[in-house]
Amino acid sequence: MSDINWRLAARSLKRDLRAADVRALFVALVLAVAASTMIAFFLDRLERGLERQAGQMLGGDLVLEQRDPFPEELRNTLEQAGFTLSDQVDLVSMISQGERFQPASLKAVDDVYPHYGVSHVDRGSGVEQIASGPPAGEAWADPRLAELIEIEIGDRVQVGQTELTISGIIEREADQSAGFGNFNPRLMLNTADLEATGLVQPGSRIEFELLAAGPPAALDQVQGLLAQLRRDGVEVRDVRVDRPQLGNALQRAESYLGLAGLAAVLLAGVAVAMSTRRYVERHLDTAALLRCFGASQYQLVTIFSLQLIGLALMASLIGALLGLVGQAVLLWLLTSFLPMTLPPPGIMPLWLGIFTALAVLVGFAGPTLLRIKQVSALKVLRRELDPLPPAAWLVVGVAGTVFGGLLWLYSGSFSLALALLIGGSALLALLWGVSSVLLNGLLRAVQRLKGGGEWVQAFRLGGRQLARRKQAGLGQLLAFSVTFFAMAMIVQVRGDLLTTWQDQLPEDTPNYFAINIQPGERDAFEQAVAPRVDTQSTLYPMVRGRITEINGQAPRDAVPADARGDNSLRRELNLTWQSELPEGNQVVAGQWFTPASEPEGWMSEVDATPSSDSETVPISVEDGLAERLGLGLGDEITFAVGSDSITTRIESLRSLNWDSFNPNFFVIFPPGVLESFGHSFITAFHLPDEEQGLVRELVSDFPGVSLLNVDAILGQVRDVLTQVTRAVELVLILVLLAGVSVLYAALTASRPVRAHESGLLRVFGAGNRMISRVQGAEYALLGFASGLLGAVLAELATAALYLYWLDLTPRLHLGLWLALPIGGALLIGIIGHALSYSLRRQAPAASLGLLGEA
Repeated sequence: MSDINWRLAARSLKRDLRAADVRALFVALVLAVAASTMIAFFLDRLERGLERQAGQMLGGDLVLEQRDPFPEELRNTLEQAGFTLSDQVDLVSMISQGERFQPASLKAVDDVYPHYGVSHVDRGSGVEQIASGPPAGEAWADPRLAELIEIEIGDRVQVGQTELTISGIIEREADQSAGFGNFNPRLMLNTADLEATGLVQPGSRIEFELLAAGPPAALDQVQGLLAQLRRDGVEVRDVRVDRPQLGNALQRAESYLGLAGLAAVLLAGVAVAMSTRRYVERHLDTAALLRCFGASQYQLVTIFSLQLIGLALMASLIGALLGLVGQAVLLWLLTSFLPMTLPPPGIMPLWLGIFTALAVLVGFAGPTLLRIKQVSALKVLRRELDPLPPAAWLVVGVAGTVFGGLLWLYSGSFSLALALLIGGSALLALLWGVSSVLLNGLLRAVQRLKGGGEWVQAFRLGGRQLARRKQAGLGQLLAFSVTFFAMAMIVQVRGDLLTTWQDQLPEDTPNYFAINIQPGERDAFEQAVAPRVDTQSTLYPMVRGRITEINGQAPRDAVPADARGDNSLRRELNLTWQSELPEGNQVVAGQWFTPASEPEGWMSEVDATPSSDSETVPISVEDGLAERLGLGLGDEITFAVGSDSITTRIESLRSLNWDSFNPNFFVIFPPGVLESFGHSFITAFHLPDEEQGLVRELVSDFPGVSLLNVDAILGQVRDVLTQVTRAVELVLILVLLAGVSVLYAALTASRPVRAHESGLLRVFGAGNRMISRVQGAEYALLGFASGLLGAVLAELATAALYLYWLDLTPRLHLGLWLALPIGGALLIGIIGHALSYSLRRQAPAASLGLLGEA
């Protein structure tokens, strides 16, 4: 490439930085890069942080679990692949000290434990961080166990057939994630003491775990082995798959951040397209002169492409720096509830930002820039010989394809990107027709205004000016409509997210769970609790049952290969019965139990023999469990409850609100089936601060009932929602700035036309006041029509997003239909009026001199 091309491009860029359209182009690219890099930096750090934290929460990069010890052959294979191995054994046993007995969950660990993280243990001199387990002959108890059997550091407890010394109170285990999966108090001991306890016997309910730590390459090497282990019924937890989840609030916030980033990129692209159009029109004369001096079409395209690429690279650098600062602010807002310390920023989001800027430039500016290639040298003498603008279908097609590619890149879903691209193209064609009808109707209404006031005349003249350049007006109307649509959609989604989050955790959300309530205690417990709590859930009965058959086959043979290690197939499930659909549940397929059913007949037929078709019991299954196991309506599941078997048929699938802090169940039976089996009850309630004394009374009167205080978790979740709200608002500012850049670019592009019109009005005697009102009226009409069309788009788009992406309930936003048209008229009117101030002060000769550019 010739040096002269580089020099001409550099000189032209330096000179053009003073031009309004180039400044608009530069600002739009900076905002696109800043929005995309800020979100990409943050999500990249979050992604890598979750993977790192997963290793700690799972106990290793790979965790295998089954009921039998693992063979040496498997150990050797994993070690040869590059893993370090650690053994762990989980079981339940009675712990005693003196006359006090308590069932507890035992966790036996070896000397390699833990692979990652540290345990927080009080060994008598305050809480310490310890990167090991208890030594042989010693054990660590959790505070709940220590309180229940009244033990202190140094006491000895009976575990099976041996005694162990309590050498520490463990506050937090290195590999223990938060949750309600284990209600028993816990005791950690060394695997060297396990044999002496005598608890490991044939038939004992024991879980053997093999924890492996190694590099990603080691995980890749054993994927085939892991697939076989899953088919064999071994539970496999892979750090890249089974990492800690963020919860619905942060998952929705992630979706919102991605959506906001795409909206900012789209708006910046529209601004780039409009700025490039003005940029090309300004340089047509320059291109004609270069053709006179012998420049080829290739050289013209090269010179101006280099100029725009240089501008894009500068914008990328500044935008990336702003994105880096923005993600630091985003992290600061969210850091107090993130489940880990995030790693430093990576380099990939920076390249993503540069790629976004270049892609936006090529997609939204490329077709328009090619117009320079068609400039004739004769334009120097005949200014009317402008090259034809590119076909609208070409501009829209290229821009849509590039934006669809960016949508695919950011969302990770090709089907979503393709659907939005096709739908957007069809919608754009429809919008062009709707915009034309809307603009014509508005202009006719303006021309019919009665009266001779100055503002009436101003609106008539403003309407006529729009009518004279209808095609340009339609283009601006579409651009402004898309801008208002994107801004309104992001603001509206943000508001609905906040409303959903606030509704998710009202002030009376349950803060206590009560489990193991025996049938004989039910009435007395309810009478003790009901008068003193704000809210209480239903007392749900619970029966333990294990899946033994699915459609007449062994469970592992009947489910997909990747579900053969699912916990629901390997452990007992909590079953319940209800005649009415529980609160927070919604039937998504099938129907709830009908009143015509006769539960008494079912109970008489529940025995140890296989059931016939006429004996199957209808049940309702959670849709997530059904999806994992490949189940649908009409499928049969046989449960082992005690020594009996019950054959059931899936009659309905339910979605659950897992964030409600109320008891939820995967499987619900109708009444009359499970009552005769041993069962207990569970409930949740909100206990106000002034009634905390009730807890001591319940512990004293109902010693077998376990009370779980989830106030701390509720406080943490509320903090999450507050801080995620702040992060959402930070990204919203970027989107609004991108929207303003579109308005600025569009109004700058139409500056020569308006200057020429104001010059003509001044020649025919109009004063500054009249010209100011005409321009204000024209901008207001354009803004009103754009706001109205933007409201329609925003309403339709938010409904689609709620249904198919954010999992929210669509709602009608009546305020939007009033605020957006009026706000659009005011916003475009004010910005346009301010940008036209210098034109109104120009002499008529100077304004008319812009005729060629107009």
